[in-house]
Amino acid sequence: MVRDGYFYGFGCLLAAGVIAWLAAWPYAVPVLLLAAFFLWFFRDPERQIPTLDGAVVSPGDGKVTDVSVVTAGGTSWTRVSIFLSVFDVHVNRSPIAGVIREVRYQRGKFLNAMSLQSAEENEQNIITVEANGRTVIFKQIAGLIARRIVFNFKVGDQLACGERVGLIKFGSRVDVLFDRDATVQIKLGDRVKGGASILAILSVRQPAQPVHAKAGGEREAH
Repeated sequence: MVRDGYFYGFGCLLAAGVIAWLAAWPYAVPVLLLAAFFLWFFRDPERQIPTLDGAVVSPGDGKVTDVSVVTAGGTSWTRVSIFLSVFDVHVNRSPIAGVIREVRYQRGKFLNAMSLQSAEENEQNIITVEANGRTVIFKQIAGLIARRIVFNFKVGDQLACGERVGLIKFGSRVDVLFDRDATVQIKLGDRVKGGASILAILSVRQPAQPVHAKAGGEREAH
């Protein structure tokens, strides 16, 4: 369980105890139910992380609401958007193994996370991870009732594929942007699990071949 679950859950249990002592136990039932919700909401189950080379895994649990081509930073990307309802696990995970090149927090609105506008206008945390010459960007996007994004790493940190990186409290959305030549493994409407579901397979980039000079001034590649 995420630490926040103990904070909210046991705080409600304490409040329920005070209410039962000052009034009567039936008045404490709604607070007890709220405590149970918080303890359940902040669950953090273990996941089997794929070991397939080039796999881009889902950063969160939820429903795929968009698979499209977008332009960001002058580059064309494939974007996969995943909506997390209050019933989904809200722990976020790294989509690939690599080094964090940029972490950028953007203040914004709290539109419904299922709307297209939320990807650009909502409060969000944008993380760029690089590995083997490949760049993957993922966003933690606040939703209609989400008010806090948690990210536990900084620029220069090394992440493992599927490693826990933070969470978004209550309803939210995660977007993943990757190269357009990647092979997408999911479709609109699919349910995915953070760290376990493969969203796409990045194509392997071959290293440049060294060029050597031959007799007579000709050059050959190996």
